[in-house]
Amino acid sequence: MAMGKYSRVDGRKSSGYCSTVTVVVFVGLCLVGVWMLMSSTVVPVRDPELSSGEAISEVKQRVSEIVSWPFEENKGDKREDSTNGDGDDVPVEKSDNRAEDNQEEKNVSEGDGETSESKNMVNQNQEENSVKESSDEKTEYEEESKAESENDKGRKREAGESMGEGGDSKSEAGDTEDGETNKTEQTESEESLDENKSESGEASQTEKEKDSQDQDNDTESHGKDQVSTVIFPSGDQSEILNGTNAQNGAWSTQASESQNEKESQQSSITTDQHGHLWKVCNATAGPDYIPCLDNWQAIRKLSSTKHYEHRERHCPEEAPTCIVPLPEGYKRSIKWPKSRDRIWYHNVPHTKLAEVKGHQNWVKVTGEYLTFPGGGTQFKNGALHYIDFIQKSRPDIAWGNRSRVILDVGCGVASFGGYLFEKDVIAMSFAPKDEHEAQVQFALERGIPAILSVMGTKRLPFPSSVFDLVHCARCRVPWHVEGGKLLLELNRVLRPGGYFVWSATPVYQKLPEDVGIWKAMTELTKLMCWDLKAIKRDKFNAVGAAIFRKPTSNGCYNKRPQNEPPLCADSDDANAAWNVPLQACMHKVPVDKSKRGSRWPLQWPLRLEKPPYWLNSEAGVYGKAAPEDFTADYQHWKNVVSKSYLNGMGINWSFVRNVMDMRAVYGGFAAALKDLKVWVMNVVPIESPDTLPIIYERGLFGLYHDWCESFNTYPRTYDLLHADHLFSTIKKRCSLKAVVAEVDRILRPDGNLILRDDAETIVEVEDLVKSLHWDVRMIYTNDNQGMLCVHKTYWRPKETETILSAMM
Repeated sequence: MAMGKYSRVDGRKSSGYCSTVTVVVFVGLCLVGVWMLMSSTVVPVRDPELSSGEAISEVKQRVSEIVSWPFEENKGDKREDSTNGDGDDVPVEKSDNRAEDNQEEKNVSEGDGETSESKNMVNQNQEENSVKESSDEKTEYEEESKAESENDKGRKREAGESMGEGGDSKSEAGDTEDGETNKTEQTESEESLDENKSESGEASQTEKEKDSQDQDNDTESHGKDQVSTVIFPSGDQSEILNGTNAQNGAWSTQASESQNEKESQQSSITTDQHGHLWKVCNATAGPDYIPCLDNWQAIRKLSSTKHYEHRERHCPEEAPTCIVPLPEGYKRSIKWPKSRDRIWYHNVPHTKLAEVKGHQNWVKVTGEYLTFPGGGTQFKNGALHYIDFIQKSRPDIAWGNRSRVILDVGCGVASFGGYLFEKDVIAMSFAPKDEHEAQVQFALERGIPAILSVMGTKRLPFPSSVFDLVHCARCRVPWHVEGGKLLLELNRVLRPGGYFVWSATPVYQKLPEDVGIWKAMTELTKLMCWDLKAIKRDKFNAVGAAIFRKPTSNGCYNKRPQNEPPLCADSDDANAAWNVPLQACMHKVPVDKSKRGSRWPLQWPLRLEKPPYWLNSEAGVYGKAAPEDFTADYQHWKNVVSKSYLNGMGINWSFVRNVMDMRAVYGGFAAALKDLKVWVMNVVPIESPDTLPIIYERGLFGLYHDWCESFNTYPRTYDLLHADHLFSTIKKRCSLKAVVAEVDRILRPDGNLILRDDAETIVEVEDLVKSLHWDVRMIYTNDNQGMLCVHKTYWRPKETETILSAMM
């Protein structure tokens, strides 16, 4: 030890000599460095014989090799390797060199701008873009893969500090701050909820583990499936894709049929096309904001609310371009069919309905879940028994065969429609906003179709004679007042020969009020020529139901001693439904065998694939004879869905339940998804050919809408939105930014938008959604058409959330 100390002292004695040597060596190195800088190019290449263009090609090839491995067979093992960062398929040295490659690429780009010796600059820039796109695809996959491992939480908080303008700038490890923040906050939210498990005590550990596993398995397979080459078909099929070739054919538009739509909504709206400044919607409804139903400025000016005018649509003069925030503690929705029975409490944090209707088994609070035992006011012991009771009361209702598309009025939490899925029946369920707290929002979060609507002063947004059955379980609608105006509206949308199932206290109770209502309903339905087919009592649920049938001919109408309720004038268009006032009249039943409504559709599922009997030889939407148009459209969408959408978009369809086709035409897209466990809301824009009756004839459903206005649904409704040549039409009438804001509002976090349109519109929408920090999964454009598939990120980056919060 002493010798050691002494040797250090001896070293200090010669410190002057060492310092001199150090200075000389340092100066020499500096001179060598200056000589190297002045005598060599600014491009650092590992091979002096390699040109700058070849260097970029080498980088591009290396990145392509890295990106290509998710497409190989052993996907599961390699995803795990990528999570750990030291997989066999991606060697450590290659991973470490990626930072050098990125720097090399950057230097090449700078060298091209500073030196005149660079050649083929355009080609190099194109190659650089290819490198960047390939790197983005790899980064996107790695980001989702790393979300599967909880051991990376600390590393996620540190990585990804830089965020580009489009939300897709990458850190050295290939993660976005967006994805890191989202997954970290999501995991922290789950851990917080897990810590409270002992307090709740009502949800089993097994159930929670299964739901957590479902939520953890949320990898959307970025790059897992190769993009199919069937993006755009050729030949005859291309005519169907190109919306510019569409014509009205045999159908007028809903706008021309309904003359009362608001002209003020058609004016263009000022937008900032460069900055894309997004603000949080400053509304009292907060995370549940619905612009056309929460417009209190317009609602306060109403002269009366006697007819539920305050529950009807009152859209702002200018469609909002703001963003609706997420509720605190929001988590990815539970997958169907588990979601039918329970949802996360924090996704719809409302308990009033559980307190008021808990004894009727509508909804209960169970730990961190809201659970749905399947009950209702008229079937508190279970919806399935009640559904079987209705069919036993009238066997020819034949759920899933004769009766396929039904309307559920005053649906509550829509358990009736939710359990009808087991019978191959789809129900368009609706109820007014806030009549019972969040009832429709509960239904949608469960994965059951529902919309916000009220029977007030205007017609329902459906064509005439389309529902096979209409159901009302104690919906407390005053059917008999004002000449039966509301019941006559049901008569308009009910198919000739269809049933009206009325399960309400006047059917089976003898209180004076109920007796009076039953007497009035009996008189009214006789004047409407409805035939009372059955009155049955359900002893198990202690309720009763009356089943009426609409006539299939006009004979009864002609035999009435008085024209009361009156028949509608021949000039009255029964299909006009957009902002058309209700009228207390009845439309005649079609008797011509070539007319829609003169006979019952084919039984399900045959009716899905065959053209309706009433389609004639007039030109269809795409120019061919209508039956040929129908068939070609169906074949086109089956081809696109099977060869492109299901495999080539990176969408995990196991998480998709609520789907909307924003421009449905014949409903071919929804028909192509028949075998999946999804439901599709088919929307026919009011400016498009009125093909919605065809959609219902096929056993599907939908409604009319003007996309310059807000849709009647809560935020975070749909898992997937599909728009085929819609946005290019919309932007001619209103703000494209407002439409994108509406898409952001109704699309769930982790949802997807598939957009097909002209190339110019595709680029515009891509710019807008990138400013919202959505992930672009696929973009394809050529001279006149394109496709865009984007994924709405779970949470936006912290910087964006901070800015939005400051604007509240």
